[in-house]
Amino acid sequence: MAGVLVHEWIAQAGGSENVLQEMSEAFPDAEVVCLWNESTGRFETRRVRQSWLARTPLRRHKALALPLMPPTWRLLRDHAYDWALISSHAFAHHARFRGAPVGFRRMVYVHTPARYVWTRAFDARGDNPFARVASHALRPLDRHRAREGAEFAANSEFVRERIRNVWGVDARVIYPPVQVERIQSLSDWREKLDDVDALIIGSLPEGYLLGASRFIPYKRLEQVIEVGEATGRPVVLAGKGPSRSVLAEAAAHASVPVHFVDAPSEALLYALYQQASAFVFPAVEDFGIMPVEAMAAGAAVLAQIEGGAAESVVEGRTGSLIDFRSPAEMRTGLDRALATDRADRLQRAKEFGAERFRGDIQSWVGER
Repeated sequence: MAGVLVHEWIAQAGGSENVLQEMSEAFPDAEVVCLWNESTGRFETRRVRQSWLARTPLRRHKALALPLMPPTWRLLRDHAYDWALISSHAFAHHARFRGAPVGFRRMVYVHTPARYVWTRAFDARGDNPFARVASHALRPLDRHRAREGAEFAANSEFVRERIRNVWGVDARVIYPPVQVERIQSLSDWREKLDDVDALIIGSLPEGYLLGASRFIPYKRLEQVIEVGEATGRPVVLAGKGPSRSVLAEAAAHASVPVHFVDAPSEALLYALYQQASAFVFPAVEDFGIMPVEAMAAGAAVLAQIEGGAAESVVEGRTGSLIDFRSPAEMRTGLDRALATDRADRLQRAKEFGAERFRGDIQSWVGER
């Protein structure tokens, strides 16, 4: 049976791209259809078909392209496909293949219903005036398209509930792939660091709290600094993004040392996890891959009680879950996290590995 993989737009890196990568490896003969492809060498060019938007400047302006995405997904042509596996975080679930055979299956793996349409607080693009106007018009259409008979899988129970609320359909839960096997392949990732990265990690204080992600507002990294202040521990913030200056200002006024590691390499990030006293994750995320990565590296996790991280971090066994509202809660939460056993963290992380994801996806596609 011939199948096709559908993805919004392909960036060089990202959580949804990691999902597409694993789907691609699970179904190596399937073509890939996307709006545009910004990756270089990650996916075989011969397998990727791009939409007309790829030939326009709109590929660099997602907010402006947003109203054109739903009709674009309706223009796809069937190439003797029997099924489509769709990776959706915007409007890819609208995809329709003209001339598809009777019994054609559409299976949609939902990272989230489009945040900048349904949950703008989680995506700064939703604050764009043009996107705000477009979102009001797109909501009824988005809900209607979700009810056209596709099968759905959500990347967490948190997203499953959001799907029910905004689209009125149900979904199974298939947790996304995390590179657990790779992280756990080395007991000390410092062995893989080049001289520059080795110098960086060697300069950091012992016992630091680690926060890592894109430097954008909804990641709430300033609360990692607050945990450091509440517990008297130094803080390391790793990543890059437009909120770097805001975080630097908060760091300058903090009562504990705050160190920045800008755009860490993969090996350096894994080493940072391993050397941290705890990984602190205040964001409300759809799933939250980084807490699982931290557990895979053996780190205790202090995570947000709301959102997908509460489904991977086990209170009192691999970390602690709090709402980050008071210094007292931060202190007691960190104490509970640090009291957990490293072996339990390592074992829990294995439940979210890439091999498990591929097996779940293959079983889903092979059900009929």
